[in-house]
Amino acid sequence: MRFRTVAAVWLAGLIPLSGHAQGLDINVHFLREQIEEIATLSNLDPRPEDLSIQGAELAIKDNATTGKFLKHGYSLTLHDVPVGDDVVAAAKTALQTSDLLVTDVSSDLLLKIADLPEAENALILNATAEDSALRDEACRANVLHTAPSLAMRTDALMQYFLFKRWGKLAMIEGTYPQDTAYAEALRYSATKFGLKFGETKTWAFDADMRRNAAAEVPLFTQDLRDYDVLLIADEAEDFGRYVAYNTWLPRPVAGSEGISPQVWAPVVEQWGAAQLHSRFGELAGRSMEPEDYGAWAAIRSIGEAVTRTNAADAATLRSYMLSPDFALAGFKGTPQTFRDWNGQMRQPVPLVTSRAMVMQAPLPGFMHQTNELDTLGVDAPESSCTAFKE
Repeated sequence: MRFRTVAAVWLAGLIPLSGHAQGLDINVHFLREQIEEIATLSNLDPRPEDLSIQGAELAIKDNATTGKFLKHGYSLTLHDVPVGDDVVAAAKTALQTSDLLVTDVSSDLLLKIADLPEAENALILNATAEDSALRDEACRANVLHTAPSLAMRTDALMQYFLFKRWGKLAMIEGTYPQDTAYAEALRYSATKFGLKFGETKTWAFDADMRRNAAAEVPLFTQDLRDYDVLLIADEAEDFGRYVAYNTWLPRPVAGSEGISPQVWAPVVEQWGAAQLHSRFGELAGRSMEPEDYGAWAAIRSIGEAVTRTNAADAATLRSYMLSPDFALAGFKGTPQTFRDWNGQMRQPVPLVTSRAMVMQAPLPGFMHQTNELDTLGVDAPESSCTAFKE
């Protein structure tokens, strides 16, 4: 099981206000769902116990630093829901206190929460769920997304393949639901960018690859024919680490392993990112993970909107976030804004290995009539989202 902290409620970054009547108190609720940890072949990279929480805490501290000059006080209330407990009931409790809710929950629960009567006038920011449908046919007007969609990440990878002229793809796909969703996104992006998808094989080994990879993987990949790059759809982090350098053909791997499109990674160092890594490391004692970045971006977006509007109600903040005036300095080289047709935060997607950032998408040459960041994910003319149309 992915262990979560025991505390049900915690406050961080509250700034005492002088002249209280003239100031603002902004209480953000953070809802996190505990999930069962998948048993995988390797336990080398255990998930942090405080995943996403530390990103939220850092953002509250960042908001408070600016807020104290404006008499804006920020507090963070954490609802940490154990496996088997009622996440929707916890959301109801949170929404009775505040109309600002940041979530680290699954896609299906996010939709149930967004459809609650208590959430009708709330502003919900999705920090972690990547299901592309949440930004398309299943979008909700009261939900904005700081997590990139799967389509944004896989589009970034296909742009890189076009840039490198790696036009022939093969894939090994895992059996877990998150592996299947990632594989489908890779196929869709490959079609979108005109790349040729060749053989796909499903990884269903139950042998100990820590001992047998050098013998089993070459045989497993021998019949994939010729390809330029081998895609790995292993979001469960089960087998992918054993594929690289063991394939029958000497080819690069990408996707869940090798060259990987991520919202954030320790190897992102430009554009002031090193400063964000440093502050996060001092706070958490570990590296900032994608879930942490999603939570940080969500709460910092609230803080930026409060600063610019001098308001704390959900309607005003949502309207400003979706306007052309909003921009978040997200330490990725370009201002990050929200798409007003589906609530997705526009953001670059770093393409990384474990040791370095290879490139960042959108790549040079991928043009757009209004914003090059909209080459990643579903663009407005293709969108099935109608909830944001007034």
